[in-house]
Amino acid sequence: QFQNFQNVGEENNFVFLSKKIEPSSVLETAPLLAGLKKELAWNKFSRPTFTESFCWPAVARGCDVVVISHQGSDPLLYIPPVLTLLQLESDYQASPNMVKVSLILCSGWKKAQLVFDLLKTYSKGCRRLRPVLIILGQNKEAVSQMEIQGCDVIVTTPQNLLRLLEHNTWLLCRLCHLVLDQLEVLFSDTTEQVFTILDCYKKATAQAQGNLPRQIIAVGAQWHKHITPLIKEFMNDPYIVITVIEEAAIFGNVQQVVQPCMNSSRIAELLKILDFTQRNLQKVLVCTDSVIEVKMIHKALKSNSIVSLKKHEKSKCNAKCVLERWRNMHSSGTPAVLVLADDCLQPLGIRDATCVIHFSFPSPGAFGQRLQCMTDSFSAVVKDSAVDQEHTKAKSVILLTENSSCHAPGILHYFKRAEAEIPQELYDLVARVLESQEKEKFSRLLCASLKTFGLCRNRATCPDRHQINLSIDMAQNIADEMIETPERVTILPLFIVNATNYFGRIVKKQKDQYTVLAEEMNDYFKVPERRISVNTVEKSVFYGLHEGAICHRVQVVETPAKDEGNVCEVKIKYIDEGRTSQVNSDQLLHLPAKFQCLPPQAVEIIVCGVKPIDNEVEWNPKVTDYINHKIKGRLHQAKVVHTLGNTVWVDPMVGVKNLPTIKIWINEYSIRSEILSTGLGTDNAEHLAEIQKLCRQMPVLDHAENLEHFTKEDTAGVEEASNPQDASIQEDPAESCGTSATPPSGKPSHHFQKFSNLKFKLGACCHPQIKWFQDDVTVTLKVQILRAADSKCEFSEEKVVFSAYSEGKLYVADLELYQSIIAEKSTCVIKDREAVILLVKEKKGAWCKLLKNKNVHVSLDFEHWAESEDERPFTVG
Repeated sequence: QFQNFQNVGEENNFVFLSKKIEPSSVLETAPLLAGLKKELAWNKFSRPTFTESFCWPAVARGCDVVVISHQGSDPLLYIPPVLTLLQLESDYQASPNMVKVSLILCSGWKKAQLVFDLLKTYSKGCRRLRPVLIILGQNKEAVSQMEIQGCDVIVTTPQNLLRLLEHNTWLLCRLCHLVLDQLEVLFSDTTEQVFTILDCYKKATAQAQGNLPRQIIAVGAQWHKHITPLIKEFMNDPYIVITVIEEAAIFGNVQQVVQPCMNSSRIAELLKILDFTQRNLQKVLVCTDSVIEVKMIHKALKSNSIVSLKKHEKSKCNAKCVLERWRNMHSSGTPAVLVLADDCLQPLGIRDATCVIHFSFPSPGAFGQRLQCMTDSFSAVVKDSAVDQEHTKAKSVILLTENSSCHAPGILHYFKRAEAEIPQELYDLVARVLESQEKEKFSRLLCASLKTFGLCRNRATCPDRHQINLSIDMAQNIADEMIETPERVTILPLFIVNATNYFGRIVKKQKDQYTVLAEEMNDYFKVPERRISVNTVEKSVFYGLHEGAICHRVQVVETPAKDEGNVCEVKIKYIDEGRTSQVNSDQLLHLPAKFQCLPPQAVEIIVCGVKPIDNEVEWNPKVTDYINHKIKGRLHQAKVVHTLGNTVWVDPMVGVKNLPTIKIWINEYSIRSEILSTGLGTDNAEHLAEIQKLCRQMPVLDHAENLEHFTKEDTAGVEEASNPQDASIQEDPAESCGTSATPPSGKPSHHFQKFSNLKFKLGACCHPQIKWFQDDVTVTLKVQILRAADSKCEFSEEKVVFSAYSEGKLYVADLELYQSIIAEKSTCVIKDREAVILLVKEKKGAWCKLLKNKNVHVSLDFEHWAESEDERPFTVG
C-alpha cells in the first residue's frame, strides 16, 4: 500500500509500506530502551525522521526489513532498534551457553569505522555490550589470531567477513541479526561476496540448534535489482519501507520509456503516443515546465480532435473542477488527457494516472512529482524482472531531444537500475554532458585518486579534474638539476599524506643547496633583532617562520576575507616541506631576498604499483600510520619513472641506512613491500601505464622524454624515450637568484629555455603589462600580475625573462634590454598584485629607453619619473 503523510511544519512525505506500520514520530514513544532514548537526547537527537518513524517499529519487532530512503546511508536507521533487541534478552529462546552475535556488513572500512563509533556511543545507554570492528586484510596469521569470543556486534565488510569465516565457521550459526548497510553499494561492488555470505547464513540457519531469532535488515538509498532475490530467497515476509518515489516506481514496476525525437517534432511524437494510449483508455498526464508549452500542447491536441484539459498557475479553472472533469471523462469511456505544468502537480494531488508523458525533460525534483501521480497504478508485487509486463500497469514516457538538459546522466543511471530499454541517443547525450562537465572542472586540481592509483572510480561525481591542464599541472616544475640521474635519486619524505603519497625533498649528496640555505637562515634568525614581524600579510608572498631552533620558508596561500585587525590567522604552506598550517600573522617574519633565491624544494612523491585491497578508494589509517612512522624524516633511494610538474612517480623506493664504520649505505626495506606486508595493500600493475596514458593525451614535460623535439617545427606529438635522459646542468649555488638559476655564462639555463619553448609552442602564453622607471644605478620594472604563482625570473647581461601563473594562465615577458645589467645583483620580488624586478645597471647613468625593440606591453611609470630640465625625453618602449 502507498501512503502519503504530512509532518507538522514539513512538506508532504511519500511512503510505500508492504504492511501497515504505525509510525513513531516522537522520541518518547519510540520502541526503544529508556537508557537509549536518554543517550539519543544527550547527543541532541530531537525526534525520529520521517523514515525512522516507520523503520524503527519494524526493526524493533524483530522482523526482516528492507528500507529505501534518501537517508539510506545513515546508520541511525537501524542502530537504536537493533541495540534495543540485543538488550531484551527475554526475546531469545536459546540455551544460556549459546553466544548470540549480530553482524553489520558495510561497503568499506571508512563506513565500518563510522558505524563502530556510533555503536560505542549509543551502547552506553544499554547494558554492557561489546562491539568489535574487524578489518583483517590478507594476512592469514592475523585472521587466525582474531579473537571474537564474547563480542555482541561485529562490524566489518563482506571481504573481511569471508576471511574471518575461514577460521570461525561457527559464527553464522550464532548470528541473530544481519544488517546490510548501504545495500545498493554492497550489491554493486561486492555482489558475489554478499550472496556467498547469504547462502552460508541460510545453510547455517537450517542446521543450527536452539531457537535463536533470525533477522535480516537491509537499508539503502536506491533500489537494486538484487534486492528481489534477497527478499524472495533469504527473507521471511519482510516489511518493505520506501520513502523515495522514484525508487518506489522501480519496485512498483512502472514501465520506463525514452522516446528520442527532434525538439521541433515533439508535438508529432506526442500525437503518436496518445494514439496508442487512447486505444487502451488510459488516464494520461502530459507534463511540462512551461505555461507557454501547456497552452501550445492543448491547442495542438484540440486541432487534432483530441479532447483534453489543461491546468497551469494562470488557469481560471480551480484544481477541484479540473480533477472532477478529468475523472468524469474516464468514467464515461472517453480517453482522459490532462496537460499541466509542474507547479500544479502538488495542488492537484493526482494519484490514479496510468501514463505520464514528460513533454519537457524532467529535473530530478519534477521527475519524482510526476511519477507520484501514478502511485495507485504501481504494482505491489515483488516481481522477478523490471520488465515483467504481467504486473505493469503504469507507464512513464520521456521525450528526449537535442536540447535535453544536464539532468540526463541521472536519468540514464535511473533507467539502468530500472532495467529499461535505453536508446543510443540517451547514451550520446550523456557523453556530451559529461564532457561538458569535465571541461568546467578544467581549472580545478588534478584528481588525487587518479594520481595516486591511476584511476578514479567516481568520475561522474568527483569534483576534480581528470585531464592534463598544463597551466596548473606544469605550474611548478622540478628543476633538472634535482634529478640528475633518474635511476637513482635520494628522497627525504617530510609530510605523509597517505601510505603512497608524500611531500618531501630530493636531496643532492654533494653540496645540497637547501642544506646550505637552511644553515644560513638559522644563523641569520638566531639574532633576535633580525626577526622583523610583517605588518601587512600578502597572499603568495614568501615569509620566514621561526619554530623553536628552526626557521622555515613559508608562503601565504589564504588570508581572511575580511580585515580582522592587525593580527589575524592565515593559512601558510611550508614551501620546502609541502605541508600546510594555520598561524597568526604576527608570527611571519620578513624574509630577506637572498633566502628567496632558491626555488621551493618540496615535491610530491607517489609510490607506484600498490593500492588498497578490496577495491577500497582510500588507504586504511593503519597502513598510513605505519608508513608515516617508518619513513618520515629518513633518507630513501628511489627510481623516478615519471614526472609531471612538481610530482614524481617512483618505483621502487627503498629506505637506506648508513654504516659509518665501513662507510657504505645499505637498503633496509622497500616501501612497497612494507605496505604489502600489512595485508591491506595489493599489486597495482596498471598504475604507471594509466599515468602515462593520461599524460600522452596532452604534451607534458617529462624527464623520461627527449625534450629537444619541442623546438622543431615538424614535431607532431610526444614520443616516450626508452631511457630517461639527464637534462641537468651544473651551476654555482651562489649565482642562483630569483626562482631559477643563471649560469656563469649569463645565458638562461637550458631547462628554462626548453620550458619557454614548450609554452610558446602550445600558444598558452600571455604577456603581462609592465611599467618601468629608473635612477642612475637601477631600473625598476613593475609587472602587473595578480597573485602570481610559481614565478621564474632569468637574468642575463642584456636580457630578462619573467614567467608566472595567474588565475590559470601563463604569463611570459621576454625582454631584450637596451643596455647591460649586472645579472647576479638583479632581483625579483613577488607581491600580491605585482612582481617588482630590480635591474642593477652595469654603468651608472640614465637610459634613453628600456628595450632594444618596441613592446606595446611596456610603458613608463609616470608616478615615479620626474624629468629634469637638462634630461632628454625617454623613449617609452
